[in-house]
Amino acid sequence: MESQINPPAEEANRPRRNNTWIYIIIIILLLCTNIYLFLQKKETTRQNVIVTGQLQQTNTEKEALQKEYDASLARLDDLTSKNARLDQELKSQNSEIAKTKARIQAILTKTNATKAELKEAHQLISSLNLKISDYEKQITELKQQNADLTTQRDSVVTTNNTLQQKVNLAKVLHASNIRLKPLELRHHGKKEKETERAKRVDLIRIIFDIDENRISDSGPKELDIRIINPAGDLLSNAALGSGSFTAENGETKYYSLSKVVDLQTGIPVNDVYVDWRQSATYEKGAYTVEIYHEGYLIGKGSVLLR
Repeated sequence: MESQINPPAEEANRPRRNNTWIYIIIIILLLCTNIYLFLQKKETTRQNVIVTGQLQQTNTEKEALQKEYDASLARLDDLTSKNARLDQELKSQNSEIAKTKARIQAILTKTNATKAELKEAHQLISSLNLKISDYEKQITELKQQNADLTTQRDSVVTTNNTLQQKVNLAKVLHASNIRLKPLELRHHGKKEKETERAKRVDLIRIIFDIDENRISDSGPKELDIRIINPAGDLLSNAALGSGSFTAENGETKYYSLSKVVDLQTGIPVNDVYVDWRQSATYEKGAYTVEIYHEGYLIGKGSVLLR
């Protein structure tokens, strides 16, 4: 019979290992690791949010600066396009302005522009705007100078025109001693007899003098003569040379006949005459004659037919 083998008493009495603490420590380490990773992730997320916000702020500042810069360029282009003198001045300063514009553009197109660079761009744009404001002030002053010069020029032109009008008016002739002679023609026109009876009048002879004029140039001078009948109508006949002229006020007037007078400066002309003859019978009443030179009325007379 086999004898049962029993473990040694020392081995039987050795206490069994307890692994519970080891598990607890491992769990604690895992929890600490997870907490650390969570906090690290949270911090990373926070930093990303801050960086994203900074980038957005930077982009917003860049966009604002770009708009301000574009507005400055638009003002500058508008000024140079409207003022040749300013454009010439800008060309003389082209190097300095070109450098400023190039630096601003370089900063605004830079992807990772720093705050210091954005501040520099803002200062450069402000400097450019100050120059533009100075140019605008110059243009305002130039416009005022031009306005003053225009006013002076207009005043001189007005004065000259006034003087010229006075000279022209002084050159206008003056008719005096105006007489109207109603004539009856006898013996086939060989004999003339003055009459006041309307039914016997064959023609009206208009006689007048041209007074001395020391300003008017020598030479032929055309006079326009209007004859108005008792009814207030102008006597007109194209066959006798009736036509029209422009009066000094710009109005178109019609004349019955014209007369060319040969004038010598400073010498009067006496007994200028012109005849008005019509086929129709003359009406009773007052006939008025107006004599015009260069559109101005220079003399007036009348005759009464019975």
